[in-house]
Amino acid sequence: MGSEELLFRDGHSVRFVEQSFDGDGEFLRIEHRWPSVGRMAGPHWHPELTERFRVVRGSVRFRIDGRDHIATPGQTLTVGPRRVHQFWNEETGLVLDHEVRPPLCHRQMFELWHRLDFEGKTTRAGMPRNPLDLGLLWELQDGYLAKIPVTVQRAVLGGLARIARKRRNFGSRPRPS
Repeated sequence: MGSEELLFRDGHSVRFVEQSFDGDGEFLRIEHRWPSVGRMAGPHWHPELTERFRVVRGSVRFRIDGRDHIATPGQTLTVGPRRVHQFWNEETGLVLDHEVRPPLCHRQMFELWHRLDFEGKTTRAGMPRNPLDLGLLWELQDGYLAKIPVTVQRAVLGGLARIARKRRNFGSRPRPS
């Protein structure tokens, strides 16, 4: 699994390191490399996922439930279910070890995002240009955007995902609660 790397146009890379089970259940480990300073993920939360981020090189700023935390090499931050979080790369050359439990569709999310980016179907900020692609990406994140009511996200973005799956012959996928 260690050789599966996705390189995005902005230089960010995602490498799938390991997907397995241990005493705490199923997990996915991902290595992220960000060459430049800036926002990495806007405010969002996951109903089921726990994410653990360990800084290998550089520094990263997390905002978790409104509180800022700076992590430097060797430090780890854990974000449990239902906690609103976002993060920024504070230095060039950031390397981050990212563990997702349970993995749900996180790998598929990065693979879709990479494919859209590779095909030039994302904006400079990495957002899908096509609303149907945005719906699919939202669905695969296994979570929700902060500050937008869940019912609105399910109706609008979930509706776009359903249309995209129908048009593209994708099967259905249940959302986390």
